[in-house]
Amino acid sequence: MAESLPEHDRILQEIESTDTACVGPTLRSVYDDQPNAHQRFMEKLDACIRNHDREIEKMCNFHHQGFVDAITELLKVRADAEKLKVQVTDTNRRLQDAGKEVIAQTEEIIRCRVQQRNITTVVEKLQLCLPVLEMYSKLKEQMKVKRYYSALKTMEQLENLYLPRVSQYRFCQIMIENLPKLREEIKEISMSDLKDFLESIRKHSDRIGETAMKQAQQQKTFSTTLQKHHNVNYGRNMHLGRSRILESRNEMTLKRTFEEDDEHDEEVLTAQDLVDFSPVYRCLHIYSVLGDGEIFENYYRKQRRKQARLVLQPQSSMHETVEGYRRYFSQIVGFFVVEDHILHVTQGLVTRTYTDELWNMALSKIIAVLRTHSSYCNDPDLVLELKNLIVVFADTLQGYGFPVNRLFDLLFEIRDQYNETLLKKWSGLFRDIFEADNYSPIPVANEEEYKIVISKFPFQDSELDKQCFPKKLPMSQSVPQIYIQVKEFIYASLKFSESLHRSSTEIDDMLRKSTNLLLTRTLSSCLQNLIKKPHIGLTELVQIIINTTHLELACKYLEDFISNITNISQVTVHTARLYGLSTFKDARHAAEGEIYTKLNQKIDEFIQIADYDWTMSESDGRASGYLMDLINFLRSTFQVFTHLPNNNNDHAAMSGKVAQTACMSACQHLSTSLMQMLLDTELKQISMGAIQQFNLDVIQCELFASSEPVPGFQGDTLQLAFIDLRQETTYKAVKF
Repeated sequence: MAESLPEHDRILQEIESTDTACVGPTLRSVYDDQPNAHQRFMEKLDACIRNHDREIEKMCNFHHQGFVDAITELLKVRADAEKLKVQVTDTNRRLQDAGKEVIAQTEEIIRCRVQQRNITTVVEKLQLCLPVLEMYSKLKEQMKVKRYYSALKTMEQLENLYLPRVSQYRFCQIMIENLPKLREEIKEISMSDLKDFLESIRKHSDRIGETAMKQAQQQKTFSTTLQKHHNVNYGRNMHLGRSRILESRNEMTLKRTFEEDDEHDEEVLTAQDLVDFSPVYRCLHIYSVLGDGEIFENYYRKQRRKQARLVLQPQSSMHETVEGYRRYFSQIVGFFVVEDHILHVTQGLVTRTYTDELWNMALSKIIAVLRTHSSYCNDPDLVLELKNLIVVFADTLQGYGFPVNRLFDLLFEIRDQYNETLLKKWSGLFRDIFEADNYSPIPVANEEEYKIVISKFPFQDSELDKQCFPKKLPMSQSVPQIYIQVKEFIYASLKFSESLHRSSTEIDDMLRKSTNLLLTRTLSSCLQNLIKKPHIGLTELVQIIINTTHLELACKYLEDFISNITNISQVTVHTARLYGLSTFKDARHAAEGEIYTKLNQKIDEFIQIADYDWTMSESDGRASGYLMDLINFLRSTFQVFTHLPNNNNDHAAMSGKVAQTACMSACQHLSTSLMQMLLDTELKQISMGAIQQFNLDVIQCELFASSEPVPGFQGDTLQLAFIDLRQETTYKAVKF
């Protein structure tokens, strides 16, 4: 028990000193102790409480007087406190009354400051949004004035720089949603502009091409005129009159070319001057910015290929006029000038490989078209104009870097066709000349007329020069006209050979070949047809023989003429010869054969009117009338042969040979015809009188042969033609 008392003291100390929240464990220890410990603890607790009460009472007694004094002091202060309370209440009232205005002003200040803060915030936000709105407004304005490339740049700035700063606002979301639509709108508008451009360029291609070809032609004309001005004029050595005309024309052309060149120097139009290419640039930039450059390139090339096919498709009547060809070439040149311009001002839209491929395709089509349509041309002037157009067309495109060798190869095909049309034209001219000729020697009354003829045809005859006027030239009027027309043909053929980028040697060779065709085919055919015509008599045939001889001699002058206009020496270069020799020899042989044929036909006509009475009792005592008429005809005919103006020994020999051969042929044919008459199987009987009459006719034939109707026969050569007839006649006479 004594041990439990200190334990209770300890517990009490813990209760007094420990926080009430932790007193639970301490109290539990009281119940966990010995039995009745709780009673003892309660007693100890009561004793402790009493002890503390005594201490409190002592303390109160010790401070009681002070408390009383304090109360007394407090009571004294009570009256002052009441008074102070009234004053404070009054002061509080007055303060409240005064504070109401301050509160109102303070609230107003607070509200203003809130507004100011809101305004400041709004200003800050507006300052952040205004650039976005300004850029969007700028975008709208650019769209309005169709500055689409700038609009795309503005969109890019909006998306990357401005809109991310204010993306929380709803209007920004609207803008963000509208930007793709605007891009599509720009693509559609730019594509629409491109389509309009493509349609426009198709309409203006011919104008662009015409301008480009005109400039190329002016440049070429200027260069050619300069070259001709410093070179030897065509035919100067042989034909002075024509030389002066050509020289005068060259000077006038050169002067006119200089004047035209001065006029056009100030204004040299290009494709860019004629067409606005901005839709292409704009569309290309737009699609490049949008990342669809390849799509645009494919679309552009596809559309241009379609347009190329349309341009290359000619009109069905193109071959009828030169304007059809000019329009066709202008459109093609315009198309490729545009492509060349696009090639040099853009990167990647058009490549050299693409243009070369397009040109090769077009060139094949062009050649096929020209080969087809040119075959319809029968007018040499139209073919020549076509050639000039092709040359200008080729030179123009060659200036833009397109290969044109195949076009010049085509010109050689067209040259053959041109020569064919020339041959047809000159065939008609030759026929007209032959129809208009009187086949009589050319009379010249005085020196002036003689010089006129000599200026047209290279004729030289020393014997004829010694004769006095008036006199006659051996050839007929068709000879100088034919010679002039051959020269004109050479000039016409030369016109096509010019500007073909060929050497003078090649041009010389081409001229000689075409001239050979004219002589050996066209002129030869006309001569052959002329000789076969019924109205051409023996005199005309003899004159044709003389004419062909002079034309044959003139061939060497034609060769010199060709060498002169091409500046090619026949000595230093192996040039083709003219085949006039064989042509005119063949014509002479044909004329001679026709002479023999016509003489024989005439003899047959006389023989047909022979009316022998094979039963007559005695002869008439003189030769038959038909035979005398025949002999008179032959005599007069051979007199015409011998009296032709043969001032040249060669001509005389030629005429004499023809006359001798014709006379021999006529006598042989006459002898054969009379022999057939005498030996006719239908002749059943013949009287002595008929034999005598027939003998008289044979005697006249022998007399005719012995009278030397054509000089030059040796001995009795001509009489031998009737020897068989004489023998048969003698045999008949002896028999009867």
